[in-house]
Amino acid sequence: MGSPWKATADESRRRMLLLLKDGEKTPTQIAANFKFTFPAVSTHLRILRDAGLVMERREGKNRFYSVNYDKVSEMVAFFDGFWEQRLQKKPRQKSA
Repeated sequence: MGSPWKATADESRRRMLLLLKDGEKTPTQIAANFKFTFPAVSTHLRILRDAGLVMERREGKNRFYSVNYDKVSEMVAFFDGFWEQRLQKKPRQKSA
């Protein structure tokens, strides 16, 4: 499995995740939102899938992709730790 952090380093893959947050989509539906080739869309989806950020469901010849919220939640929890720590810190005193 690839790194979800590396997978989300690419802006196009982040945009794909945002497209998928509203529900599953086919690669063709995703490709309609980008100006690169269909094989490039497939490569990006494979990277997201290998990182565990999206799930693939096959139905006949069709593939449907959706967000894997369990994996995304792990990433969110990492950043939530920063917020919780910040709330627990006392404000710094300004020196006169």
